[in-house]
Amino acid sequence: MGYRIATVDELQDIPYREDTHMRPVRHHLGITAFGANAWTSTKEGDKLMPEHAEDEGVEELYVVLRGRARFEIDGETVDAPAGALVFVGPETSRTAFAVEPETTVLAVGSRIGQPYEAGGWEVWAEFHPAYEAGDYEGVIERGRSTLETTGYATPLYNLACCEAQTGRIEDAIAHLRDAFERRPSLRELSKQDTDFDPLRNEPAFRELVGEPIAP
Repeated sequence: MGYRIATVDELQDIPYREDTHMRPVRHHLGITAFGANAWTSTKEGDKLMPEHAEDEGVEELYVVLRGRARFEIDGETVDAPAGALVFVGPETSRTAFAVEPETTVLAVGSRIGQPYEAGGWEVWAEFHPAYEAGDYEGVIERGRSTLETTGYATPLYNLACCEAQTGRIEDAIAHLRDAFERRPSLRELSKQDTDFDPLRNEPAFRELVGEPIAP
């Protein structure tokens, strides 16, 4: 297919951290070259995106599609009316608030000098609040089918976290294996991830993450 078209309002509205609302642009359109999501508000004063700093080497451009936003970037306040382009470099703290109702901001980003690798965090975002609340059973019940079929490593890894916390040892190890095959770097993360503490003495887990198996 040569092109796809969508409006922000027809994309899924995903409640995210810090009472923000994200629309998964990249995932919806099937973009693979860069990350792209929209942050939307309903009323004046709404937080548009969680306060965060991107990792080393990750640049982002924010485009105010409608309304008016107030960015807070490393302690400075930046007024951004509709049409404004706000570029923020790596490891720089940023967030934004709606100055007018229905303000919408498009975020586009990628890592400097490296091919973009889609992590699928947009898919996981729908289930993140339940995970943060400790509702691991709820994540598994509502999200397993979706997370399994995405093809992304990070959602499978997070599903395995929930399964480990609920005693589903075989399921957790199977999903971890799939996640490692898609993104080998997750293996190192799992060695320190406390979500997998219930599996630390399991020979299958230790073999999978490359740790010595006790005699």
